[in-house]
Amino acid sequence: MQQFSNHEIAEIRSRIDQIHDLLAKSGADEQLSASAAGFGLTPVAAEPRLIDQLALSIQVRRMRKSHFGTAQMSGPTWDMMLDLMLANANGRALSASDLATGAAVPLSSGLRMIASLEAMGLAKRSIDERDRRRTIVRLTEAGTERMASYFEKFGAAIRSGYRAT
Repeated sequence: MQQFSNHEIAEIRSRIDQIHDLLAKSGADEQLSASAAGFGLTPVAAEPRLIDQLALSIQVRRMRKSHFGTAQMSGPTWDMMLDLMLANANGRALSASDLATGAAVPLSSGLRMIASLEAMGLAKRSIDERDRRRTIVRLTEAGTERMASYFEKFGAAIRSGYRAT
């Protein structure tokens, strides 16, 4: 399997940060409209900003479902994947309880979601060698590759005006 260099991981992290900034900035109305326009969207009637944001959100969800091939890759499970990718890019490890807390779900639900990610071959669990009571969760090589290729497609989609189906 292909290994990603630190430079490639840094680029992915930078893209994630750019996307996050684009969506999170309170004064990002023009940027969001420009991104939505890149998707071939046109403002409708009284609430163009809201319509653009809704359409963009739906298209991003569809692109993620298409890329990962499952509807499970949403909500807290998607938050876990993002946390795992960021931890991987920073050379950090996360415990199962860290992931559940970050995804704002009870530990029992988090463990089921982690098991689902394992079943899809995207994550793996191991015992923390420093504290054998903790379970460490990391992305597999396949998980890292899938996340990297998703964000590559996502970035290309925004740059090229991709319209998800």
